[in-house]
Amino acid sequence: MGRHAVRVAVTVGMALVALVAIAAASGCAGRTRPAPAAPPPPPKRDTFVYRPLVVRSASEIAPKKAPETRPLVRPPLAPTLPAHDVAWEVAGLPRPWRWIVVHHSASRRGSAAVIDDWHRNGRHWDELGYHFVIGNGSCSGDGQIEVGSRWPKQKHGAHCRVGDDETYNNYGIGICLVGDFEKTRPSPEQMDALARLIDYLATRYQIDDAHVVGHRDVDRTKCPGRYFPFPDLQARLRALRAARGALPRAP
Repeated sequence: MGRHAVRVAVTVGMALVALVAIAAASGCAGRTRPAPAAPPPPPKRDTFVYRPLVVRSASEIAPKKAPETRPLVRPPLAPTLPAHDVAWEVAGLPRPWRWIVVHHSASRRGSAAVIDDWHRNGRHWDELGYHFVIGNGSCSGDGQIEVGSRWPKQKHGAHCRVGDDETYNNYGIGICLVGDFEKTRPSPEQMDALARLIDYLATRYQIDDAHVVGHRDVDRTKCPGRYFPFPDLQARLRALRAARGALPRAP
């Protein structure tokens, strides 16, 4: 084969390769995806048309109805708080107390610290279950009012669970007087202190007299003992209120 024939064969081969490549690009090897269509133009907004204000005559305007007048209702005045220990006051939002529950320790001796130790280590509670403890002169002063650790925190009590009902714990202020009132009566100093404390708490939290109860009044127990003098407590409360010109809260 001569050189001319070789050149012709090479030229024909190159032409065939080019034709195959063009055929593949034109769709023989698979269709290509069409280019995405351009988004439609946004719709034209209507042109704002100015409309002049129509002024109506006085005869066309309906008369306005006069507002109904109501008597001014003033909020009730905050009650005047009786004399009290500043430690009884709490900062922040108070708990919605509705009850005051009176207990005795059922022991001859005691104090807030002694009962707190018993509640923590004997009953395995988190802290003293009462909010206040009133001493009898054994481990604290006779008539001394001790503020429990729950009170400043406005924490629920652990002193009066009735079955599965926690109402008196959640909304009841627990006050414990040291002493066993199944055997003896509380001292006059304890009763004076209890009356002063209840007078303040009932006034501050608007707790009526029917919600000042002994533990035995709401649960199956003898607490605060058969010798606890509730009539004496009520007489002391009446005397305190009369001295400052206050009326008792009716149930």
